[in-house]
Amino acid sequence: MLWVTRHTIRINRSATAWLLRRFIDPTATFRFVLAEEVAEVQRREGARGFDAPGATYPHRDERGRCSFEALVDEHCARDPALVELARIVHGADFADEIGYTPESAGLRAIAHGFPLVTRDDHDTLERATFLYDALYAHLQVRRDGAP
Repeated sequence: MLWVTRHTIRINRSATAWLLRRFIDPTATFRFVLAEEVAEVQRREGARGFDAPGATYPHRDERGRCSFEALVDEHCARDPALVELARIVHGADFADEIGYTPESAGLRAIAHGFPLVTRDDHDTLERATFLYDALYAHLQVRRDGAP
């Protein structure tokens, strides 16, 4: 399926794209556009949008969740490591409003550096995959013990 979101991905958008490919839609393809184009691409091409105005999964839904949290709740709520990762992503994405935890502050700093060291959003997603794989593995081990 085609997924569409705002360009210059950082915290929630990179995490959501990772989540989609790893756990929900392994054949997902992504288009990164201007924020005001997301709803139109979604409508015109049958894509699913995230983290943008008018998207299926908006930046913040009516329950206050970012798109990563909404997708975890909808598709992966039985995975405690993903539920914990959703808490961290939420904290990093909305840190200016709710304050920082050590985990969310670290993720926010790293994610804000993505566009500084990558060619484009597809390159960011490719490189960020390792980060989210490692963070997910850490959360699994922290919860369940050694692999």
